[in-house]
Amino acid sequence: MKIHDAETGEELRKNEPHVCEFYLDAFGFDAAQQVDRRIEAWAPTADVKGETVESGSLTLDAQGHGRTDDLTLPDGHYKLFWNFDGENGSAKHKVFWTDCEESDDKPGEPTEPGKPSEPGKPSEPGKPGEPGKPGESATPSPGESTPAQTTTATPSPAPSGQGGGDLAETGSSAPVGLLSGVAAVLVAAGGALMFWRRRAGANKA
Repeated sequence: MKIHDAETGEELRKNEPHVCEFYLDAFGFDAAQQVDRRIEAWAPTADVKGETVESGSLTLDAQGHGRTDDLTLPDGHYKLFWNFDGENGSAKHKVFWTDCEESDDKPGEPTEPGKPSEPGKPSEPGKPGEPGKPGESATPSPGESTPAQTTTATPSPAPSGQGGGDLAETGSSAPVGLLSGVAAVLVAAGGALMFWRRRAGANKA
């Protein structure tokens, strides 16, 4: 008797010791022979060694072949025993493992590719009269401080040598003072000249 995976065909005569859902396949027996079997939990996974977890009998066909229905057991280590009339020695046996955890792991479904995000809408230009937008002078609420206004100083025109600015005014007053000084000198010179003429006339007399 062999242990076969539930998806393995009955023509296979090789034992499969690692299965999930499985069946027992008997062949090579006498026609219409009856085979009794039992499955026991086995170390190292058995809580109670020798505990029978599945049992039954199987009547074979005219070719000495037969199979059980599909069976399932919790994941673990087990031992199969079978007996039949006319057997030689003790019961035959085979050990096997059931492991359905990996079989239940199905490949994950492909994730749906992310949709491209919608482009952002352009911001609307500021409307006149709305705070904080172009074309508007914000009026502060009562009790709210008004940010200081920045004044831009207008630079004075650079002094030029063509009569503009303070230097030009100073230059225009300089000739007046000079002319006054010259006039005073001329007056003094005229007075001195008249003095010398008078003195010369007196000497001649």
